[in-house]
Amino acid sequence: MSINKDQVEGRLDQAQGTAREVVGKAIGNKTLEAKGKFQKYAGAVRASIGDATHDIEKAVKKPR
Repeated sequence: MSINKDQVEGRLDQAQGTAREVVGKAIGNKTLEAKGKFQKYAGAVRASIGDATHDIEKAVKKPR
């Protein structure tokens, strides 16, 4: 099973965003927390796009 760039980078952004959000919350920095949430959700969207692309490519390559 292969994975594509959007899947990898999306999940990486999710992890980084979660870390930023937690750090921002821990130190009381609302801006950092908000940026972390945005990065986390943007990463989730990108990973979903990558998942959809992967599913489409898999369906197209599948012999009938």
